[in-house]
Amino acid sequence: MYSFDFLIVGGGIVGATISLELRRRYPESTIAILEKENQLGSHSSTNNSGVIHSGIYYDPDSVKARVCKIGAEKMIEFHEEHNLPLKKIGKILVCTNHDQVNQIDLLLERAKKNKIEAYEINLEKLKEMDPEVYSVGGRGIYVPMTSVGAPKAVMDTINKILIDKKIKIFTNTEIKDKSGSNQVSSKDGEKFNYGFLINTSGSFSDVISNKFDVGQEYTMLPFRGLYWELSKNSGIKVNHLIYPVPDLRFPFLGIHTTSSINGKLYLGPTASFGFGREHYRGMKGVNFLDAFNNFKYSGIQFIRNQDGFRNLALQEILRLSKNGFAKEARKMLPNLKSNMLAPSNKVGIRAQIFDKSKGKLINDFLAVKRDNSLHILNSISPAWTCSFEMSKYICSNYMEA
Repeated sequence: MYSFDFLIVGGGIVGATISLELRRRYPESTIAILEKENQLGSHSSTNNSGVIHSGIYYDPDSVKARVCKIGAEKMIEFHEEHNLPLKKIGKILVCTNHDQVNQIDLLLERAKKNKIEAYEINLEKLKEMDPEVYSVGGRGIYVPMTSVGAPKAVMDTINKILIDKKIKIFTNTEIKDKSGSNQVSSKDGEKFNYGFLINTSGSFSDVISNKFDVGQEYTMLPFRGLYWELSKNSGIKVNHLIYPVPDLRFPFLGIHTTSSINGKLYLGPTASFGFGREHYRGMKGVNFLDAFNNFKYSGIQFIRNQDGFRNLALQEILRLSKNGFAKEARKMLPNLKSNMLAPSNKVGIRAQIFDKSKGKLINDFLAVKRDNSLHILNSISPAWTCSFEMSKYICSNYMEA
């Protein structure tokens, strides 16, 4: 049996950075992380795009808006302090249809309110900055602070810091149930006592929270993001990250370019139906209960056409084929052809909390406190970007409030 002042369930970047923030605030406390995989950050923390987002999209009243800009600055500083690979490449937002043109004004207003450096550019300026790129209506936005980092290197570095800070890490340790008012037990029979427990288990956060009778009104819906790699002989050169103006009713950002640290250029992701919370490819990770759950609640949104979900779903179905994907990407990169796209092993899972009572996806971060436990139920993008600042926000607002 083990006993700790703070017990973190889930060793992704959110759980890890919360542990570091707790150590900073409570230097004499005992802290432990329980991680079901054989190493920390095995899923979204190291399988994300590596984009350090600015926060331009988010409603100024949202938690995302409060923590993203400062979080991005801290993530960039972390890369620089530890000499980790970093590309300060900047982002350009373009319009892929006429409906998006007026959205430029809203995004510029949000950038102003969120204190993010952003500039409107016309088609002439766009062609000067990125000759291969087109924007419907001739309007675009340049966001210089957006960068690309190295998620795996970040997680490896944080892991070393955790050990140095005397934070105990238990890998291959999966929670089975809550076995007492201050105790959980693992599937291998180990028992852990705690003063305060924080659930940061990502795509399984609802499963863990339900063991504490918390969050029964929510369920996790996994969406699978597939990418294609731009062939090196395509002749297409992109100087910045290129994103379409997003539909702000949904958390998905549409097909965009991602310039990786190793020099490869990816296009994606899709937001296709996930058959499991860890369904990356093939049959591995397929979970029929998750698939049924996803089909059920995605189906409800499709039938109701909640916030235009039906249109989104139909668009995503078309993007599953290579030709359909290329057709969508060509709205930004007119010279792109299907044969310029090569298959990619890059896959991401976006685990999105769904509010069953309201019948809709939750777009903001979501945390629920109950007695001596806190459950981070929706740690979606840009959680990696703002993890250092989000951890500070969580400790200040949920543990010291």
